Amino acid sequence: MLPIAFAPSYAHALPPGHRFPMLKYELLPEQLLHEGTATATDFFVAQPPPDEDILRVHDADYYQRLRLGQLTRQEERATGFPWSAALFEREITILGGTIEAARLALVHGVAFNIAGGTHHAFRARGEGFCLLNDQAAAAAWLLAQGHARQVLIVDLDVHQGNGTAAIFQDEPRVFTFSMHGARNYPARKEQSDLDLALPDGTDDATYLKLLAETLPRLLDTQQPDFVFYLAGVDVLATDKLGHLALSREGCRRRDELVLGLCHRHRLPVVVCMGGGYSERIADIVEAHANTYRAAAGLF
Repeated sequence: MLPIAFAPSYAHALPPGHRFPMLKYELLPEQLLHEGTATATDFFVAQPPPDEDILRVHDADYYQRLRLGQLTRQEERATGFPWSAALFEREITILGGTIEAARLALVHGVAFNIAGGTHHAFRARGEGFCLLNDQAAAAAWLLAQGHARQVLIVDLDVHQGNGTAAIFQDEPRVFTFSMHGARNYPARKEQSDLDLALPDGTDDATYLKLLAETLPRLLDTQQPDFVFYLAGVDVLATDKLGHLALSREGCRRRDELVLGLCHRHRLPVVVCMGGGYSERIADIVEAHANTYRAAAGLF
């Protein structure tokens, strides 16, 4: 069983020429089914959660204004998406999918969300294609339900997980680790519990060596009993919005390293797909599919 959250609303219609690759949310499930990495029974339909699960990590006034479409023009522009009721439903559905994935990972060892990893969403604002922070909400849900004592968030998107870092800055039960491009978005970084800022052009060997030195040590020192993995593929050399130089093979080995450690330590892990903005949609989908293949070979 490889539980995977998905809903038709993930592939939200955007204005022509918009740079966000919504098409990947249609193509990735099709690819996984076509090649047999996942079966139809692995997929579950994500549902919006109760408001209380969102309000653990988001300001009530912001959430209400987001629901009603009352963001200022500046706030809406910062998110990168034009507001609509359908967009709001998409965002709360993605968040609900990550919470349900967390519940299923406790049973199956691993679970995925085809979308998610909305790490630029702060308590009271959204930015960078992120309106609500799904991994933060799911981590807070685990703690509130008594399903976890210590949570580790491993954020390997090319952009720093600034919203997640800010949300948990005073929460010792959640350790935030972000490994990202030093000169990439956001211009103003927050302080994660551990930030590894990489120079432009970082290649496979350098990246994987640093990760292999860092993550086992974090597992030893933090002793988490649950892991969230943000597996952005915007680390690829082909990415339009990233400045690193990983190959698709390097990205695959990154996933195998993270998921292999979780498996060996018997740590339940939820994987969200995060960013990916390569010119060719096939490069994005193939790199994302490698993450699922890595998990299917382990769990």
